[in-house]
Amino acid sequence: MRARMALILSSTRCELREVLLKNKPDEMLRISAKGTVPILHLPDKVIDESLDIIAWAMEINSKKVHPCSEAEQIQSNYLIQLFDSKFKHHLDRYKYSSRFGADTAKHQHECKLLLEKLEESIDPNPWIFGKMISLLDISILPFIRQCKIANPAWFLSQDFKKIIHLLEQFETSELFELAMQKFETWSPNSKNKLIFP
Repeated sequence: MRARMALILSSTRCELREVLLKNKPDEMLRISAKGTVPILHLPDKVIDESLDIIAWAMEINSKKVHPCSEAEQIQSNYLIQLFDSKFKHHLDRYKYSSRFGADTAKHQHECKLLLEKLEESIDPNPWIFGKMISLLDISILPFIRQCKIANPAWFLSQDFKKIIHLLEQFETSELFELAMQKFETWSPNSKNKLIFP
């Protein structure tokens, strides 16, 4: 989702191949042995980390993204790293506790602590840094949305009002709607190329 949003914001068109991770096509594994998505296959290289795809897309065109000041860039880098490491770790074990043999309540609490930390450090209007969406918004809001989906009643009852409002802004945005479009699963026998966005 993050990679799709970056491609949309940078006005970069590509051929999209929707795959099922429980049935990974051989072509996908030949391109990237990691077997995870997203994968951006370029003529001269393969990028298979979402943050790297975001960075590549912003080098193409970043006009639709908030231009961060030095202080904002430092804050953005710190929070993206925090959410990509600690928050994602606890989120996975909160959402998929049986898969990890984890204590759901413990990991839900750790997610809550990190969200409370974020709540104290932001003042969205309507996005984290103002009127334009930022790389911080697109990098962390998909994770926060997953946390909400895991238990909506619990999430909405918490005292992170700014985050809840920010998430509502995100989920009702045109960017979100474009990125969340559903597509037919790709197969090697597909004759039609699906161009996105």
